[in-house]
Amino acid sequence: MPQKARESILKTLSQATRVIFGQDDLLKSIMAALVCEGHVLVEGLPGLGKTMSIRAISKLCSLHFQRIQFTPDLLPSDLIGTMIYNQAKEEFSTKFGPIFTQLLLADEINRSPAKVQSALLEAMAEKQVTIGDKTHPLTSPFVVLATQNPIEQEGTYQLPEAQMDRFMMKVYVDYPDINSEKEILDLSKDPIGELAPLLSKELLFQVQEHVEKVYVDEKIKDYIVRLVNGTRPGTPFFLKEFEGAVVSGASPRASLWLYRVSKFKAFMDGKEFVSPENVISIAQDILAHRIILSYEATVDKVSGRSIVLKIANELV
Repeated sequence: MPQKARESILKTLSQATRVIFGQDDLLKSIMAALVCEGHVLVEGLPGLGKTMSIRAISKLCSLHFQRIQFTPDLLPSDLIGTMIYNQAKEEFSTKFGPIFTQLLLADEINRSPAKVQSALLEAMAEKQVTIGDKTHPLTSPFVVLATQNPIEQEGTYQLPEAQMDRFMMKVYVDYPDINSEKEILDLSKDPIGELAPLLSKELLFQVQEHVEKVYVDEKIKDYIVRLVNGTRPGTPFFLKEFEGAVVSGASPRASLWLYRVSKFKAFMDGKEFVSPENVISIAQDILAHRIILSYEATVDKVSGRSIVLKIANELV
């Protein structure tokens, strides 16, 4: 049964690569988000297939999908909904916003100010939304896939640290290789429309159950906790060479995602246990965006990803 569930995921990813070329890592990250029910922040220049990749996976997985284009004039009520007064009935009714879905695409999330971005916090952390004085639960799975243009681009805002920590991982999208870009030329006008659903919600929940059963040894758990502690200045596992470069490290939420996603990685590799390689392979995507660098480190172009990789290899 686990093998059948794994094959269904692989088949879904294979179908996605028929219309999305050169972005295999992004597709795998989106699938990891669905299985682990985490949120993903995707950063890359415009036109690299970020939005199209998310649309393709939602179609293949038969999930209810909503897209919100984040703009500077977007209001929190445009996202979560609002209370509307019905004059005829003399009562208020709730108008639900597009956040009430299973797969939410927050397109160009950093083009909206902090008050709109913060409206996502409750939904991302607690899977619920408060409108007026009532709290409404969100359906399962609920996954936010947000795209972001590089912060150097004009008209963008820095995401607050509290929201960055809500994202399970941050994935960087680069240009496709030359062969993949050539294949893009042969795509039809509506390649997403040609895709047929392959993965039902019920089968997705079965995959979640199989991933949950993947064995994690106590030594691997120790390694995960030491790795996350290694990003925090002042701990015994923090490398002295990064003193002054890191202001604060990853939160305990990062340990939880490292644990969950490493089990998914092991499952996709056809293994029944998690290895250190599974943890290292996802450490940069899960930890780097949670590390706050000092001004000096930013000027010197020190990256959080390079810091995480060095710590991960030193502690293994």
